[in-house]
Amino acid sequence: MTGEDGIEIVAALAGQVRDNIARVIVGKSDVIELMLVALLCEGHVLIEDVPGIGKTMLARSVARSLGCTFRRIQCTPDLLPSDITGTYIYNQKSSDFEFRPGPIFAQVVLADEINRATPRTQSALLEAMEERQVTAEGETKLLPRPFTVLATQNPIELEGTFPLPEAQLDRFLLRVHMGYPTETEDETILLRFAEHNPIEDLSSVVPADDLLLLQQACRRVLVAPALRHYMVQLVHATRGHPQVELGASPRAMLGLFRTAQSLAAVRGRAYVIPDDIKYLAPFVMEHRVIAHAQSGLRGRSTADILREVVASVSVPVEEEAGAPPRSAG
Repeated sequence: MTGEDGIEIVAALAGQVRDNIARVIVGKSDVIELMLVALLCEGHVLIEDVPGIGKTMLARSVARSLGCTFRRIQCTPDLLPSDITGTYIYNQKSSDFEFRPGPIFAQVVLADEINRATPRTQSALLEAMEERQVTAEGETKLLPRPFTVLATQNPIELEGTFPLPEAQLDRFLLRVHMGYPTETEDETILLRFAEHNPIEDLSSVVPADDLLLLQQACRRVLVAPALRHYMVQLVHATRGHPQVELGASPRAMLGLFRTAQSLAAVRGRAYVIPDDIKYLAPFVMEHRVIAHAQSGLRGRSTADILREVVASVSVPVEEEAGAPPRSAG
């Protein structure tokens, strides 16, 4: 899978996965596209929204569409790290301890209401999300590939929750909001779910092993030097902004680079354009940037500051961005 042919295959298969998920999820084509982008980067996604929007259904639909193994972790205050990673159990027949893997040993893992788990339990996910491995009783065990964590949290209900620390938030490639459906979409949902749940009829359209090949193809998408410099400028602009306490990390910069490549491939291009970067910047950086407390008192959100940052950085012109020249006529 090389060159233009590889990108065409990525775009075609991404379209099939998008259409398959849309058989269950009504609307939300932009959210589905972002989920595909994260999967092609083998990144993790934080889905933040109110209950009942379809966050869990989206995660299940993604796993089924890709033929990936799927496990769900219902995060609660009494959840222990070993409940996630697994533990050693004494086997009387063999007179030895054997490892019983936890739900983290799946290709798509849903951490539902992740902010209800204690900080100790949340930290159990850090090694898995970053290094694709877990350590139990001093022994390191590799996780299956591809491996993606889809976590949900409710931003409204704060009682009994433990806000995610900066180190945990930084592990998420993207943070997305699904939002309420429109009136027309709500009517479609009623009709679609009236007799049975459509996810039960959902089948795989892309084998999990093929996803690894698609990920490799995305890495070959062209990012011109001017666009790489543009990304660096955006990240540094967050660090130097007077109303920002904590700017975007190098991991955020790498995330912006990888997601721009994957978005271009999903949209059928073998090269990144400035609009890809501008579109992805809020999803990649907003949860990683922390504004000063005074900004909130003045009614300015992190999203407002990021929009200001993006507007302040000069965008490379088409020739610098490396896009193929347009044909005359």
